[in-house]
Amino acid sequence: MSDPSISASLREQTLNLLASGEATSRADLVEALRVAPSTVSGLVRRLLDEGVILEEGVGRSTGGRRPRILRLRETDGVFAVSELGGRHARVGLSSLDGRLLAAEEVAIDIAAGPKKVFDAIARAFTRIRAAEAPGQALLGVGVALPGPVRFPSGRLVGPARMPGWSGVDAQADLKERFDVPVVVENDAKAAAIGEHITRGRDTGDMIYVKAGTGIGGCLVSGGQVYRGSRGLSGDLTHGRVADSGERHCSCGRRGCLETVASGAALVQQLKEQGLPVATTRDVIAAAVDADPTVVTMVRRAGELLGVALSGLVNFLNPDAVVIGGALSSLDVYMAAARGVLYECCLPSMTQSLSIEASVAGPDAALAGLGHLARTVADVPLS
Repeated sequence: MSDPSISASLREQTLNLLASGEATSRADLVEALRVAPSTVSGLVRRLLDEGVILEEGVGRSTGGRRPRILRLRETDGVFAVSELGGRHARVGLSSLDGRLLAAEEVAIDIAAGPKKVFDAIARAFTRIRAAEAPGQALLGVGVALPGPVRFPSGRLVGPARMPGWSGVDAQADLKERFDVPVVVENDAKAAAIGEHITRGRDTGDMIYVKAGTGIGGCLVSGGQVYRGSRGLSGDLTHGRVADSGERHCSCGRRGCLETVASGAALVQQLKEQGLPVATTRDVIAAAVDADPTVVTMVRRAGELLGVALSGLVNFLNPDAVVIGGALSSLDVYMAAARGVLYECCLPSMTQSLSIEASVAGPDAALAGLGHLARTVADVPLS
């Protein structure tokens, strides 16, 4: 595995640069990564020792010694990745160089429990591999869950919206099923990793929010996910907010952000208004159709998310706030959250703050899982 002195982020950026052809030599990597030549030399030496890259041939001289050409070793195989939601799972295949080869959604019921849900995911993996990567070896599996996950053990800790899952050792279960290295992560953290990788090395410190049926969050600082003392950081959804109406939350308390700013909250509130909505997707469709009641409630939900985030922005002073998840597709939700952040945060904190929707979109978690799976997999050499 990689040298602990070399960050996973730097290693991943190096492999991506070599895979894309943006870098083919040590000098290219020094320029692209903006690190010291000694750091690149140590990283390249480690990757050569691992057999992940090859050094062969020489390039054109620019005045000094001709550079040795670096390239990824060609290895057959794929990583199976999946992000689970309440009613749907996004399932895909990731290549060794980080490309998402395929992605689709399958219906699940998270309340059916681990066995039935993992059975459905396993069937989806088998089908997609047969269609998109026949004959390719399965190198590893990555799964993101919509609840608190203790990383890297992969054990769930008190998930509010996953009845029957608390304490489940999802990583052990999946290892037994697939007999390959497995990584299990919280969905918001996996998406934050994917978003950071997609945006590239110049992203800076980022607060990532996944606003879907529930609301999750993650801080990425210095290219690394902040996990907290027990690996459970990022719980935005159960923070208390003003103007919540004291609504009951799935955690058993009242007045949480989830009860007013999430997709589940919007569904419940619109049902109370007599509107025919059953899922977050229904809410999004109605908002896109400019239903005035829906637009008003979506705007209010975005404002309350902005209120919850404003304290974090003032405290952490990030370079960017990125909102992903299904609700980030609604301009009215994004604009409301952005407006409140500018209103409630100190001007010094927002002067250069970027507040925008995810660029990785619905595949952010899959991209993050592909990265995590590659870091734990013992990849066979060709």
